[in-house]
Amino acid sequence: MEHEEKFEGKELDRGDHERMSEEQFLASYDAADYERPSVTVDMLVFTVRSEVQENYRKLAEPALELLLIRRGGHPFMGQWALPGGFVSMQESLEDAARRELRTETGLDDIYLEQLYTWGDVDRDPRTRVISCSYMALVDSTELELEAGDDASEADWFRLQERLLEEKRHIHERGRTLERRVQLVLTNGTEELTAIVETKEMTSGRVQSSSMKVVQTDGIAFDHAQIIHYALARLRSKVDYTDIAFNLMPETFTLTALQKVYEVVGGKKWLPAAFRRKIADWVVETGEYADHGGHRPSRLYRLNPERENM
Repeated sequence: MEHEEKFEGKELDRGDHERMSEEQFLASYDAADYERPSVTVDMLVFTVRSEVQENYRKLAEPALELLLIRRGGHPFMGQWALPGGFVSMQESLEDAARRELRTETGLDDIYLEQLYTWGDVDRDPRTRVISCSYMALVDSTELELEAGDDASEADWFRLQERLLEEKRHIHERGRTLERRVQLVLTNGTEELTAIVETKEMTSGRVQSSSMKVVQTDGIAFDHAQIIHYALARLRSKVDYTDIAFNLMPETFTLTALQKVYEVVGGKKWLPAAFRRKIADWVVETGEYADHGGHRPSRLYRLNPERENM
């Protein structure tokens, strides 16, 4: 066997296992016989907020923002990281994620989605750490930030991604797509950057992909890689699900909803085309938004019957 079990100090073979009861086996089992990596959760908390304009005559433009915390201790002390923490032996991964979410934002019972598990051997200089990342979408009007125990401050960063280079290679059995993108995160006083390289390969029926951070400035651990992955997932899902509604208050105008779709999806919509797209997802409330002298706009909410359509 690859790993031998022990019972009363003796190595166990298959026959021994068959003669033992499960209670005897568990009583003799020693977890210390195996190395155990630490497990953490990392939270990607997205919101859409309007940027303050110096010219008050201009409408505030919304932007996609991500919550980061400045690390108050080693490693990467002083750099910015995703909020998160270690999973205790008494909680599930999702329980740990929701605990961290409450600690960093004061919010609970909001949209939460498991993204990916990150397990590169050298991703944390302290020890072997496997991290499960979660994405949360929140309405910015309900946020109360609180820096966690290992953070000196928490802040929102405007998130942008720029395609620097793209290469496509066609070969006999498939193709390879290579991209080089730059992440830029700003909070008004600091700018964080990272360059991420991705490769998608198809050979016959086999598909594979890889991703690595080749340059980073101010972003701790491998969190630039996690941010890039989460942004791609968010942009993909906004096209075919109602995920964007989690960034909205309970009632909203169609103009405000369209701006959120444009900010998250990274593309502009003609008003008529957008209204056709989301027609089945919204219902009128019968109320209007007061725009301070301008023509009032109808208020809508997410259609509660949408799942039955």
